[in-house]
Amino acid sequence: MRIGDLAHETGVNRRLLRYYEEQGLLRPVRLTNGYREYTEADIATVRNIRALLAAGLPTAVIARGLHCVQGGDELLVPSDCPTFIEDLRRERAHLAKMITRLQSSQEMLDAILDAAPRQAADVRPKPAGHVAR
Repeated sequence: MRIGDLAHETGVNRRLLRYYEEQGLLRPVRLTNGYREYTEADIATVRNIRALLAAGLPTAVIARGLHCVQGGDELLVPSDCPTFIEDLRRERAHLAKMITRLQSSQEMLDAILDAAPRQAADVRPKPAGHVAR
């Protein structure tokens, strides 16, 4: 199948499919005319790539362990891929730290916003035409 067919089957545009190839995530056969030829297995591969991206994994991590990923709706990583499992654990820990930082930032913004109405009521509006110095 050609790239347009793969794009149609997966809902992923051609540009992203080419990017996945550049990143080593897809490896289509190149025909003598230069066209990319994809297989039915590439449909599942693209769906797995999308799921792993949605899980927050960078393409470099996906490239190292994509061959380990199995399954359709529920992705499975067999125990004989310990390096990829360790990569997944490391990425999960990184996400957990980022979530903690984001929650802290959100709490800080909440405190600022909670104080904003009180502060606005305490500030008298400047007369029209007043220039601050």
